Amino acid sequence: MSRNIQIRSVDLYFLPVETRVPLKFGPETLTNVFCARVAMTVVDGEGREAVGWGETPLSVQWAWPSEESYQERCDAMLEFCRMLARSWPEFPAAGHPMEIGHDYIEEALPHLLAALNAKLAVGAEPMPWLAALVCASAFDIALHDAYGVLHGVPVYETYNAGFMNRDLGAFLEGAEAGGVSFAGRYPSDYLVADPPRSLPACHLVGGMDALTSDDLDGSEPADGYPVTLTEWIERDGLTFLKVKLRGNDAAWDHERLVRVGEIAVAMDVPWLTADFNCTVTDPEYVNAILDRLMAEHPRFYQMMLYVEQPFPYELEENQIDVHSVSARKPLFMDESAHDWKLVRLGRRLGWTGVALKTCKTQTGALLSLCWAKAHGMTLMVQDLTNPMLAQLPHCQLAAHAGTIMGVETNAMQFYPEASAIEEAVHPGLYRRRDGKVDLSSIEGPGFGYRVEEIGRDLPEKELL
Repeated sequence: MSRNIQIRSVDLYFLPVETRVPLKFGPETLTNVFCARVAMTVVDGEGREAVGWGETPLSVQWAWPSEESYQERCDAMLEFCRMLARSWPEFPAAGHPMEIGHDYIEEALPHLLAALNAKLAVGAEPMPWLAALVCASAFDIALHDAYGVLHGVPVYETYNAGFMNRDLGAFLEGAEAGGVSFAGRYPSDYLVADPPRSLPACHLVGGMDALTSDDLDGSEPADGYPVTLTEWIERDGLTFLKVKLRGNDAAWDHERLVRVGEIAVAMDVPWLTADFNCTVTDPEYVNAILDRLMAEHPRFYQMMLYVEQPFPYELEENQIDVHSVSARKPLFMDESAHDWKLVRLGRRLGWTGVALKTCKTQTGALLSLCWAKAHGMTLMVQDLTNPMLAQLPHCQLAAHAGTIMGVETNAMQFYPEASAIEEAVHPGLYRRRDGKVDLSSIEGPGFGYRVEEIGRDLPEKELL
């Protein structure tokens, strides 16, 4: 019996979300976001249909850093989602979601992005590939979910020869460097066989976050949620902190790491990581901060698990040799890791780990995971401040990937009320307890959303 599917139709919704406190990305600050939610109907060769769901926050500041106005970039990403909603059902491929998703990303997505950029105003900055992937990810996630729903199984049980027509060798062509062959191998060969039902939760310490009550200025929300880092640690039992840095102010970055380190030690938080958000161009900037930390605060240095994406995300245009950084601490690609080919390039340049994100598509994340694991790279799953349905595939990717330390998850910091309806069905996914998120409520086919039980009222469908 053929297990192949084709896409029949797509519905698209935009759900606006406001942050309770601002979230800083490098030089920009996020205060609101649209979440693109997709319902995709698929059909198999016997005429059976199923609907799958996917969702991604369209984080303009992260996906498209620029001096162009926020509104112009946001409008372009919304329009691109509408174009995608028209394009996916027209794509003629049939097969497993890994196959359809891969072919769409390789064949259709570049042409669609070129069409959007041709429509933008003369002189406008073209939308980058990363932003295109973010928009496409909601559709790709929905495709994977629909496949699992149609076959009545969790989607992670389908990444094998029993369901897929092509092995990894068909996707990771020319990827045999280092003696690795992917012929006859499938994603399931690189996934955790018995994924954990709870994960350590990495808390984001934003560049504008108050660390203690001394940092409060009276503008903080009085909504019953913590507003300082110390309050979050106490309430959620945190064990892992990710510190956002500036990357262009070494004194500030060092002081920030020291202050967070002091709080972490005082409150028994054992692990730290540092995120420079693509603002560094010289490895010596990072090296100097790490060396000073090691010399003056060796315990804080020891607590640091890895360093995340200091350098510009356009890796091909900025091929910086980063071996000197990764000799000091594991160095993880994030924004640079659009796909497995860039992961391969990053490894040659000295990067040692990959921060996976479902917002670059489920298909792409799995292929990057497989290539990275086969070549001895360490994995983490990082957040795009995923609320509502977006949280479920995000956490499941971390559980199945086998990460260095759980999963980054911060939607509960920046817009907890956005997920209140989903939290009623999945209480462990939207609040951290004892420093962990609990995945035990996820059950059923696809991504186990339990959409019918959630029962969220959606806005009007986008007119396509």
